Amino acid sequence: MKNVFFIFLILNLNYSFGQANQEIQIKNTINIVFEAMKLSDSTLLKTVLDPECTLQTVGIKAGQPSVYKKDKIQNFITSIGTVRPNTTLEERLLSYQINIDEALAVAWTPYEFYINGKLSHFGTNVFTLIKTDTSWKIVSIIDTRKK
Repeated sequence: MKNVFFIFLILNLNYSFGQANQEIQIKNTINIVFEAMKLSDSTLLKTVLDPECTLQTVGIKAGQPSVYKKDKIQNFITSIGTVRPNTTLEERLLSYQINIDEALAVAWTPYEFYINGKLSHFGTNVFTLIKTDTSWKIVSIIDTRKK
């Protein structure tokens, strides 16, 4: 009976460490998006985005219906690469909630977005990621934007 318990314990610890390692990799992938924004580096940004990645936003203003917008990921990539040198973009993630099912993951990240140190808007990002042979790639980003 001790052997069965020991094997169960080892398998459970191995799964927990593996899951934690996957979460770290997913967080690192997401953080590259915001590092690329901060650096105005579209080349860096492309390293974590699937070429078919979708980008969607739900705009929320008090007392008004929400506004849904879908944009081409290439527009986002281009906008990051053309940020004016005197403009700083900073997205502060307040927390992560990550769910993983083997090669599929979803990350829920409340955030605050600052332009030149001033709060522009806030909301929640939802990233959908897939595990490739070499890394996690973002295949979808949808966020809410509130002022």
